[in-house]
Amino acid sequence: MGMTMTQKILAAHAGLDYVQAGQLIEADLDLVLGNDITSPVAIHEFDKMNVDGVFHKDKIALVPDHFVPNKDIKSAEHCKCVREFARRNEITNYFEVGQMGIEHALLPEKGLTVAGDVIIGADSHTCTYGALGAFSTGVGSTDMAAGMATGKAWFKVPSAIRFILTGKPAKWISGKDIILHIIGMIGVDGALYKSMEFTGDGIAHLTMDDRFTIANMAIEAGGKNGIFPVDELAEAYLKEHSTRNYTIYEADEDAVYDETYTIDLSKLRPTVAFPHLPENTKTVDEIKEDIPIHQVVIGSCTNGRLDDLRIAAGILKGRHIAGGMRCIIIPATQKIYLDAMEEGLLKIFIEAGAVVSTPTCGPCLGGYMGILAEGERCVSTTNRNFVGRMGHVNSEIYLASPAVAAASAVTGKISCPCELS
Repeated sequence: MGMTMTQKILAAHAGLDYVQAGQLIEADLDLVLGNDITSPVAIHEFDKMNVDGVFHKDKIALVPDHFVPNKDIKSAEHCKCVREFARRNEITNYFEVGQMGIEHALLPEKGLTVAGDVIIGADSHTCTYGALGAFSTGVGSTDMAAGMATGKAWFKVPSAIRFILTGKPAKWISGKDIILHIIGMIGVDGALYKSMEFTGDGIAHLTMDDRFTIANMAIEAGGKNGIFPVDELAEAYLKEHSTRNYTIYEADEDAVYDETYTIDLSKLRPTVAFPHLPENTKTVDEIKEDIPIHQVVIGSCTNGRLDDLRIAAGILKGRHIAGGMRCIIIPATQKIYLDAMEEGLLKIFIEAGAVVSTPTCGPCLGGYMGILAEGERCVSTTNRNFVGRMGHVNSEIYLASPAVAAASAVTGKISCPCELS
């Protein structure tokens, strides 16, 4: 019986020749990640342990990004805690304001995540790095503390679901539409504690930013992780961004999958997740009534990368957001911010009537930089639309791609970008 990509990576890091679904293992870690919300809890637990510092100062990444720059005294105290811990332990990869970005965009950009790694992070969207052929998953802050102390973590080896992606996506179809389609198909618990493994000839038509988006939202289907094979495009990304050695793992031909789904990307349509779950999806063709909106957010660890901003700018150029609308655009890292500025994208956004924020997770979790009032609706490129996620419990969040979000900002209602062509 063969192994999946995920199982091969876990076996190698556990020092085993073979693992199977359901097996409990202890695996060596290549990276432990925390942010300004989750790290303070982990640090307090770490301080209770009888250990002489962290297991490896180069294999821990601390990224304050949720309430940074600090929005209030409490968030400032959290960041102070993280900053002082990083200084005490000489953490190499601590990213202060000015160098920070949204963690799941920043770490691949900095070359800290490569193919074949085992990565844990005290943030549920740590599964993003599967786009590079790594096993990465979110954990609790206590597990983060143990990882920082020992460099190891316990896992139950997940079973897997295979998604065979075929065909070439049509114009306006992005990674966000693909993953929303999948979540709408299998549900928010359809991949509970399973590895979502993507394969097929359609992957060749997906940019790295598409793949990061899809892997990022594996958790929204309940997945333990999402993972892509390492092709020429992924290798080019790894070589451009990292000097680290990496290992490419491929699933065995006789690997066992709980289910297999085949998805023809050429047949997909722009897709929107309605309140209050990511599985509550409709294509733009299925939306028969006008749904007025009050705010658009384009950014987050899901869709704040340069391709996302380029798509939004292509729609907003020469147009203006609708009257009474707010449009907030958040580049995911300082480098993306700078590249967008040099390409003239920020000028397009501002002339269209949008505001551009420093990199932050802020509005995604209802933190700041875009809180919703009672009765307000938002089209957002973020990853969750639970009740009260971005503000008032009686507000509504509609998840969509940057293209749909930008088109909706122009029209003031949920709209397909094809309507503006």
